[in-house]
Amino acid sequence: MSLRQMEYLVAVVEERSFSRAAHTLNVTQSALSHQIKALERTVGGPLLERLPRGVELTPMGRAFLPHAELAVRSAGRARRAARAAAGAEGGELHIVTLHALAAGVLPLVLARWRAEFPGVALRLHECVTTDELRDRMERGVADLAVGPRPQGWPGPVVSLGEEEIVLVVSADDPLAGRTAPVALEELADRAWVRCALEPVVGGRRWLDVVCEERGFTPVTAVETEQSSTAVRMAAAGVGIVAAPRHLATATAGTVPVAVDARWRREQTVFSRVEPTGVAAVFVARCVEILRGESLGAAGRLGV
Repeated sequence: MSLRQMEYLVAVVEERSFSRAAHTLNVTQSALSHQIKALERTVGGPLLERLPRGVELTPMGRAFLPHAELAVRSAGRARRAARAAAGAEGGELHIVTLHALAAGVLPLVLARWRAEFPGVALRLHECVTTDELRDRMERGVADLAVGPRPQGWPGPVVSLGEEEIVLVVSADDPLAGRTAPVALEELADRAWVRCALEPVVGGRRWLDVVCEERGFTPVTAVETEQSSTAVRMAAAGVGIVAAPRHLATATAGTVPVAVDARWRREQTVFSRVEPTGVAAVFVARCVEILRGESLGAAGRLGV
């Protein structure tokens, strides 16, 4: 069993095609198939099943894949760490984050990084949920993750400060002119746009919990997967959104409005092992640029 064979398997699974995987890997399809068959002989059974619509994992393949992914991606991280330790100017750094952060505050960091380290490429992997974010880091997809503090994470975690969660409304909404924080119970009859990224508290969605504490159940107008989509819905007047202030201020046609509950949530950079080389520098830049005003300081969100 070789690292190359595992790399070939991961590529076939990601592409769901032997021909596309061979093209991606710049090898012939026959050479790829030969290596996959050799791997299957080593593990003692079939890992892949060819179907009319593509390639699927067998039960044995599903059990084997996470370990193969981790081996392949760990090797990639090892190569990047070695280049960084040797002072190499090239290479790449893989970052996994939530879509809201990728669209909101991370461009500040990436622009600064590009100016300082043009020879180091950044690969950004975006997730919809915090569970997906954690899963990708556990599988070794990226060198660093940027997102809410992961509970019980065994590796290094560096705080970036706390982002403020505000009400996001359209520019012509009656709330847009409010200077004082809005009491949440004032919104009992208003419609909300809900997002898949909404935190869960005790098995229940966070907005349901905080609204219930004020004596009402929020009326849901639309459910979305991406927080940036939810904010654009707010700009169009579909409903109110509870979202990070930085995402609200980055979207045209919206106005952030503070709520009297003063919600906030900590954001972090976390990794499987202690960051070194360019990864350590990236963490330092995140702390320098994002900690403090750019994330906004307010009251803690209870998650």
